[in-house]
Amino acid sequence: MLLISFFTLVFYSLLIVFISKYIMMRTIRKLAIRLQIKSKTIGDIMGVSTSIPELLTITTSSLRGLIGASIYNVLSSNIINLVQYVFTIFFSHNIKRLKNKAILFDLFLALITILLPMLMLKQRKALSLTIVPLFLGMFIFFIIANNQITHYYVKNDDKKNNNNKKKKYNSTKELSQIVKQIIILLSASIILFFLGELLGNTLEKLCNHFKIKQEYIGILLGFITSIPELISFFEAQRFHKKEESDILGVVEATNSLLISNMINLFIIQTISALIITAYG
Repeated sequence: MLLISFFTLVFYSLLIVFISKYIMMRTIRKLAIRLQIKSKTIGDIMGVSTSIPELLTITTSSLRGLIGASIYNVLSSNIINLVQYVFTIFFSHNIKRLKNKAILFDLFLALITILLPMLMLKQRKALSLTIVPLFLGMFIFFIIANNQITHYYVKNDDKKNNNNKKKKYNSTKELSQIVKQIIILLSASIILFFLGELLGNTLEKLCNHFKIKQEYIGILLGFITSIPELISFFEAQRFHKKEESDILGVVEATNSLLISNMINLFIIQTISALIITAYG
């Protein structure tokens, strides 16, 4: 029975990852190209989309009172994201691009999203309403700082790349494709919502019925739910390498890393705190 529940947990988690990767991320990429969105913005969108598995698993675990799993999921996910990012940079031969000041600054912010939950765990600080204004304030500050420094140090590369990509499209055909892709994204989001509910039921059974420590469940979920980030880092650098603008691939991957870690910590943990306050 325990083995069945464990494999059910892995199955639901991988299904969430599969839908995020093969449906949501690919659709977002097509939509971004069609709308000629800047690389940084694509990275931001990818960061949001790759955080969906964490959002679902952490929210459902918090609703069931599994707070330990929630915090360890965030910490393990953010650490794994950074390790995966560094690995893809080396593998894609883009290490020289890390000299860019905007990229270095974003990596510093990403490091903070790891150190902060580590500090919370060390001091055994529980999630409560007191962290909500702090986390939301930090999220806004990180967004503003990221936008400003990226605009200052990357704007010329992005502008040049967008000028090279300008194409003429059939407006009617393009509009129908955009609507189709938005419908796909909405449909995938609904499916993910129900999968999150099933995943939450399995989590509750493992922790409460089989007495498995929440920390172990959280770390396992961190590994599973970080797979979309790994894919997005590789895909961003691969796509821009073909366009001979590898700096933008690193910018996109870096923003994806930062936004994903920020959402995992500041937004999802804020939601967890609100849930704990409301139902705790």
